[in-house]
Amino acid sequence: MEIKSINAEVLQKMFIAGAKNLEAKKEWINELNVFPVPDGDTGTNMTMTIMSAAKEVGGIADPTMENISKAISSGSLRGARGNSGVILSQLFRGFTREIKKYDEIDVEVLSKACVRAVETAYKAVMKPKEGTILTVAKGMSDKACELFTESDDLVYVIDEIIKHGDYVLSQTPEMLPVLKQAGVVDSGGQGLMTVLKGAYDAFLGKEIDYTLEDVVKPSVSISTEDIPMDEADIKFGYCTEFIINLKEPLSDNEEQNFKGFLESIGDSIVLVADDEIVKVHVHTNQPGEAFTRALTYGSLSRMKVDNMREEHHERLIKNAEKLAEQQKEEAKKAEEPRKPYGFIAVSVGEGLDEIFKGLNVDRIISGGQTMNPSTEDILNAVEEINADNIYVLPNNKNIILAAQQAESLVEDKNVIVIPSKTIPQGIAAMIGFIPDNSAEDNKEAMIESMSYIKTGELTYAVRDTVIDDKEIKEGNIMGIGDSGILSVGEEIDATAVEMVKEMQDDESEIVSIYYGAEVTEEDANALSEKIAEALPDVEVEVYPGGQPIYYYIISVE
Repeated sequence: MEIKSINAEVLQKMFIAGAKNLEAKKEWINELNVFPVPDGDTGTNMTMTIMSAAKEVGGIADPTMENISKAISSGSLRGARGNSGVILSQLFRGFTREIKKYDEIDVEVLSKACVRAVETAYKAVMKPKEGTILTVAKGMSDKACELFTESDDLVYVIDEIIKHGDYVLSQTPEMLPVLKQAGVVDSGGQGLMTVLKGAYDAFLGKEIDYTLEDVVKPSVSISTEDIPMDEADIKFGYCTEFIINLKEPLSDNEEQNFKGFLESIGDSIVLVADDEIVKVHVHTNQPGEAFTRALTYGSLSRMKVDNMREEHHERLIKNAEKLAEQQKEEAKKAEEPRKPYGFIAVSVGEGLDEIFKGLNVDRIISGGQTMNPSTEDILNAVEEINADNIYVLPNNKNIILAAQQAESLVEDKNVIVIPSKTIPQGIAAMIGFIPDNSAEDNKEAMIESMSYIKTGELTYAVRDTVIDDKEIKEGNIMGIGDSGILSVGEEIDATAVEMVKEMQDDESEIVSIYYGAEVTEEDANALSEKIAEALPDVEVEVYPGGQPIYYYIISVE
């Protein structure tokens, strides 16, 4: 079989097939995460990015190269999540900028589009790192240019490009030592290859289901507003919700056993399962035990832990009343004069949200390592703030690119991304803001304030591995610093103290402990005393963070 061109109708099918192939294999890609933490999310981020575009592409009744290109570019751009998702969207953006000028894609157009895709993606990353999705994309672009003069048969050319992409992907551990040590290839590169292989199958005419459904089906959505609650009846204090992305469908027996386990640790249980995901809601005093048991069935996403006693009165407000109040507030703000400065922060826990609100942050975007907000989430928050200059604090290195992409799309406001990689950096940046300074001076001051902060996060390992010459066993407690693993142990407090010792130096003055949803205030205070004993020259402060997954987020300054 020989095919010399791709028209818009075929391209539409290829893109949807690539998106669906990635969606089907996203958990496998998530498992390639180098750090063995319970939040590997490359596959999820890339899937949500491409599915945002696929829904637009699938809705085109009369496809042309121009409208397909626009749908791919705009859909992926606004839906981009995480570094891998943003880079994928930039590859699509460059590719479609080239192909939209033609009625069909032949080998020459394909090679030009590949080159432009790589150029666009590399420009979007401030410090491109080899051994990543960028390297895989560049390898395939170089191969496309090489084959341009060799053959005009797209069947042969695309097959050779994919084979070369697989080879470059296999070499990524040799380019990034951390990949080699963990025994994995780059997860973003694997995601890109998964998209291309799905698209190639459609190009060859293989039978594929092109039906697009929501990534999270409406049939498994749960509103906690519908669950009645009286304050006197709050036996279990934490409203815990999450989604399990199943490794394989639950059997009836497994589903009943899981329900039985949830009943043993809580009440108000709602569990809805299909072949791919399980949506769980439970009131419990041990949210961590629910997470741990759920991880035996697959990976977790959309985790939320709320303290019901603190939020009781808000939960009793009727939906109509809340909506009316919101509309009233929006109308009031619309009448107010535009203020000079506004602030957006990405946060991941109830206590951390309150800290940012206390520092005059206007909008909190729920997200973080377990669920990266999209470019569109950030754009929506920007639109809601009536200010000339709006500072965005991503507070996670995997959200910075999405924030910068949002920054480039806003025209009527001056959006300034402060590249905070951790929650403590974001807090320090807000403290460094001075209202009387200019927007640019404040940007410099906020970034400088962050530079004095070292951050460590304490969580548990979900698999055996070796990182930074440290042997890690499944279930071990890990202290993860700004540049790698700082401590590994079997006890939370001992591992935390060791982590802080690694972070501190002669100039360290303050240690701030933000304790998570699974940690009591008493336990956090006990850890504070141990750190103060180990480091008598520093002041130790304790704050409720409420974050899931991480027992503690600790900063040293």
